[in-house]
Amino acid sequence: MPRRRGVMSDRLKYELAAELGFYHKVQDGDWGNITTREAGSLVRAAIERAERMMAAQEQAGQPQPLEQKRFPL
Repeated sequence: MPRRRGVMSDRLKYELAAELGFYHKVQDGDWGNITTREAGSLVRAAIERAERMMAAQEQAGQPQPLEQKRFPL
């Protein structure tokens, strides 16, 4: 089965890992060393950042591209 392309850029993942305090575990490129809790925190932080960016765009009156619009799950 082909590997799926990641949704987050590597730069964003490393930046968030540094903010969350576990960059030292992934600096060699091995993401297998993080805990499930750390992975969840990374995803949560990415979602919060995206929501803040979308809110700022809405306040600035900029239209959102289709892929950034929120749809109910």
